[in-house]
Amino acid sequence: MTDLRFGPRLMARLDQLGRISSDSDRLTRLPFTPAHRQALEQVRAWMHEAGMITRVDVIGNLIGRYEGDDPDAPALLIGSHIDSVVAAGRYDGPLGILSGIDAVHALHQQGDRLPFPIDVVAFCDEEGVRFTTTFLGSRAICGTLDPAVFEVRDRDGTSLADALRAFGGDPDRLGEAAYSQGSIRGFLEVHIEQGPVLEAEDRAVGIVTAIQGQSRMVVCLDGMAGHAGTVPMGHRRDALAGAAEMILFVERRCAAVPELVGTVGRIDAQPGAVNVIPGRVLFTVDLRAPNDLIRGQAASEVVQGIQRIAASRGLACSIGREHDQRAMACAPRLQRWLAQALRAEGLPVKYLASGAGHDAMAMAECCPAAMLFVRCKSGISHNPLESITVEDADVAVRVLLRVLRDLIPPEASS
Repeated sequence: MTDLRFGPRLMARLDQLGRISSDSDRLTRLPFTPAHRQALEQVRAWMHEAGMITRVDVIGNLIGRYEGDDPDAPALLIGSHIDSVVAAGRYDGPLGILSGIDAVHALHQQGDRLPFPIDVVAFCDEEGVRFTTTFLGSRAICGTLDPAVFEVRDRDGTSLADALRAFGGDPDRLGEAAYSQGSIRGFLEVHIEQGPVLEAEDRAVGIVTAIQGQSRMVVCLDGMAGHAGTVPMGHRRDALAGAAEMILFVERRCAAVPELVGTVGRIDAQPGAVNVIPGRVLFTVDLRAPNDLIRGQAASEVVQGIQRIAASRGLACSIGREHDQRAMACAPRLQRWLAQALRAEGLPVKYLASGAGHDAMAMAECCPAAMLFVRCKSGISHNPLESITVEDADVAVRVLLRVLRDLIPPEASS
């Protein structure tokens, strides 16, 4: 495909957005920070250029609407998240937002209106890095966000409620973020694969069939801090040593089931001095599987194992369940439309599952949802080395635009 109509501009915008960060030497864009605000304003400008009317809702989602012939018809939502992990790549999340904007821009340039509105959404928080929660924006839109989440605090002790208020949102008006029942026609998310399958098979894009379910926990262990030189090994209540045993237990339990993966991605030992026995430790546990029964059994056994180890070491233990998300099957009809669009563009159809979680999981609780994966180099993601090609970016917008123009009927459903 030599006519790169969309790829160069999309890649330039992804690069520009990728420079908006809280850190000077790497991309880190956590929710409700000045970098988040700056990114929203830049994306809002591009939405206006594409002919959309924009608003930021009470949870911090940026929504650009491109009106249809019938403004009261259920809207098709397209989008992804604008937040990032620490030291991130520039395509995870923004690719889904900016490809949606480019597809709408193409409609706008031709003066085309669809029978229904299109809403392009930049979700406020999908990664859950700052507040150990995920899908804040998409769950708010679906009306499934538990208000108790606003009490969660970040590492600096700032509650989610206070951070949102400082950003201009309002946790007390959470219900206003939810779309009314029946007002969403469907949801499409374009996203990098974050895995090696498409590259290995030399395919630019693939259609997602399902997304693994997830469970996230935060474990807090309390032992007794003491002098590293004067407390004999047999008299210690070392919270970090206990955490180490628990982490290895998580690894063994998950390695025993081929479909199951488990990760301890963050650990904080206090007081954090070289000559002090750690008296308190906090660490996270992330469990994922395509089968909810397998994941549920593993989560239960991990909790029991952690509690057993804590008791044997004389450690106080509390375990908070921060996030539970069922495995999600993508809407069959949306998958068929994507497949037809790929064929119309002369592309082979490839189906694959997602091991990572996405906003589409939360959106599937209130409307039909589907995803288009884009090949990324070596499957690397959550890393500055994250990379896609201009040709593949172009393909993604072409496929999305063809779905919008040719295939989605006014009565779209799952």
